[in-house]
Amino acid sequence: MRFLDEAKVYLKSGDGGPGAIGFRREKYVPFGGPDGGDGGRGGDVFAECAADLNTLIDFRYRQHFKAERGGHGAGARRTGRDGAGAVLSVPPGTQILDEDRRLLLADLTEPGDRVLLCRGGSGGRGNARFKTSTNRAPRHAEPGWPGEERWIWLRLKLIAEIGLVGLPNAGKSTLLAAVSRARPKIADYPFTTLAPQLGVVGADDDSFTMADIPGLIEGAHRGAGLGDRFLGHVERCSALLHLVDATGEDPLGAWRTVRGELEAYGGGLGGKPEFLALNKCDAVDEAAAAGLAAALERRSGREVFRISGAAGTGVKALMRRLSQAAKAGRLAAQAPRETAWTP
Repeated sequence: MRFLDEAKVYLKSGDGGPGAIGFRREKYVPFGGPDGGDGGRGGDVFAECAADLNTLIDFRYRQHFKAERGGHGAGARRTGRDGAGAVLSVPPGTQILDEDRRLLLADLTEPGDRVLLCRGGSGGRGNARFKTSTNRAPRHAEPGWPGEERWIWLRLKLIAEIGLVGLPNAGKSTLLAAVSRARPKIADYPFTTLAPQLGVVGADDDSFTMADIPGLIEGAHRGAGLGDRFLGHVERCSALLHLVDATGEDPLGAWRTVRGELEAYGGGLGGKPEFLALNKCDAVDEAAAAGLAAALERRSGREVFRISGAAGTGVKALMRRLSQAAKAGRLAAQAPRETAWTP
């Protein structure tokens, strides 16, 4: 299945049905009076979070969602039927933005979350509703109120607890494949990962989700390489795991480049807890790896883990630390949240 994390969608709720103009006609009832019924209400448009979805690919092939209009009123004061609503099924982690992409309408993170986006129009009143003592045979009815229409943007941010960041070829996909059942593409050239990947990592008696995003290069916030469009998928993470390639030409420069891009992007990424890991330590001698780790610790002010995703060296201890960070993030996320928005 192709990964799609943004889509523009047109919504239109149903118009209200028109009221009826009718008069009672029965044998032995010569002056039955008006009996036109009201029109039905137009259908609403909702967005609902579905647990079995993980991409917005369905909205590539369907961009227009229209609810059914209300039915016409009828004689004998019969009300028209209400129009059927329309429901957009979206994956967990979907944000719904107004057409200007600035106003956040809803943030659906849990399966079953539901939000009303367009309210259907009310049905028009039939002529029976206009009967008065001075107007006993009204010959007019209301046409029904129009529904609402709007364009919205859907933006998917993956629900992950730990985010993997680093330069291309830092070994992020190799590490994700080693600690989870995810099977990302792995090759010896840059930008092997073209779309975010999710994996569930087990650590002792606990588990957490980890997201691998395409590698960042200098100038990503200005559109270089794949840009920073995928950084939104790690905005929800409790912590970041920053991988630095021990076999690279300038590991310190690589760390500075990625840190600069995270801070330039914003979204709170620059202030998230960061775990720094020197990867591919099995490909350099131990003294060189120790020297690089010490230099990174001095420059970053953080503990540096020496690991090898391919050989598994030091990975288990790192996963335990990440599991603790994920647990802390779950506790912090238990505060009440608002998900619904009503127009």
